[in-house]
Amino acid sequence: MEWIDAATAAERLGVKPATLYAYVSRGVLRRRHGDDGRRSLFSAEEIERLARRGRPRSQPPELVIESAITALGVDRPYYRGLDALELARTGDFETVAAWLWAADAEDGSEPAQAGSGPFAAQTRARMPWRCEPDALAAAVAAQRGLPEDLLPLDRLQVITTVLGASDSLRHQLDPVSVAATGRRMIAGLVDSLPQLSEPQGESIVERLWSRLCPHPASPALLGVLQAALVLLADHELAASTLAARVAASAKADPYAVVLTGLGVLGGPLHGGASYGAERLLAEVAEPHQAARVIAERVRRGERIPGFGHSIYKNGDGRGGLLLDLIKEATPGHDRLAAGAAVLEEMRRRRLPERNMDFALATLTAVSGMVTGAGEAVFAVARAVGWLAHAMEEYGRGTLLRLRASYTGPPPR
Repeated sequence: MEWIDAATAAERLGVKPATLYAYVSRGVLRRRHGDDGRRSLFSAEEIERLARRGRPRSQPPELVIESAITALGVDRPYYRGLDALELARTGDFETVAAWLWAADAEDGSEPAQAGSGPFAAQTRARMPWRCEPDALAAAVAAQRGLPEDLLPLDRLQVITTVLGASDSLRHQLDPVSVAATGRRMIAGLVDSLPQLSEPQGESIVERLWSRLCPHPASPALLGVLQAALVLLADHELAASTLAARVAASAKADPYAVVLTGLGVLGGPLHGGASYGAERLLAEVAEPHQAARVIAERVRRGERIPGFGHSIYKNGDGRGGLLLDLIKEATPGHDRLAAGAAVLEEMRRRRLPERNMDFALATLTAVSGMVTGAGEAVFAVARAVGWLAHAMEEYGRGTLLRLRASYTGPPPR
């Protein structure tokens, strides 16, 4: 069988490359990856059949948005061409944010180039991200009447609203200003959460740990949390990111963009799946209980949280890397044994592979973090991606307007 690259396939069909990949996601076309793991290849015979038949009309057309931020590979994302798994091993969260925003985090100069910039052997020192003191005080005060056991994600929605109302610069929508707003906002999201332990440093990961865990972090576990933030920073047009882009296309300010993303993120089919995976692991007090816990969910017809992925059919590489890092950081931990038993039971039943949500739940379990901590890690990380996509929409200057395929009664 002859295989051709994406450019050749798109030219033969007379479509943009983005449309070609939309055909793949809809099951109209198959693709395989080249030996380098990045290049997409298509069957020349299949492309020729489709070209003769004409563009597929069996399903409503998908919204296709051109973006230079994240490409999805076989089992992992690539941030502006760089392997996210490699960045998780070598980069820090703040530097990865600057890379995704394509703006220098300090002075707004041209974006650094891969290999010589943010991920070179030595990353230049950066000033800690800080929120304005008055805005921080207002966000903390706004939480005083909230229930003490409120999940962190619910607090973050309140915090975002107050921070936005307190920031007079929020309507500056040029890239440098949005990057500066992003640093203030993410610092405020973290520092406004109730403090549970003493921060061990000034970085976002060190401050976030102190808000999610009552115990000091070991250097190894702190590194795992850093990797999780990097791995979750963006994932192309996930549901929350699409919603954030629509908001940005209407020129909503960065706080409104992030608030929109937070509202979607909490759904159980998106970032809320990490909370479901936390509850699943909590039920498996001993490894032998995994079979019963999974069986009961299957019997009730429930989706098993932390397993399966709409993009990575054969396993989520982000989750695999994070689990490996957790095992290295906490060898012999009893929660690892419980997690391994769940994985074994899922494979015995030939159910979907684990994803990033399961790995995130495992991290919160071995770390002793508060309930719902995984959602908070997801939200803080993904705020970076939402703002990167917002910058693209601000630059486009056109409103994203989806159309419905009407199925109701005829208009009268």
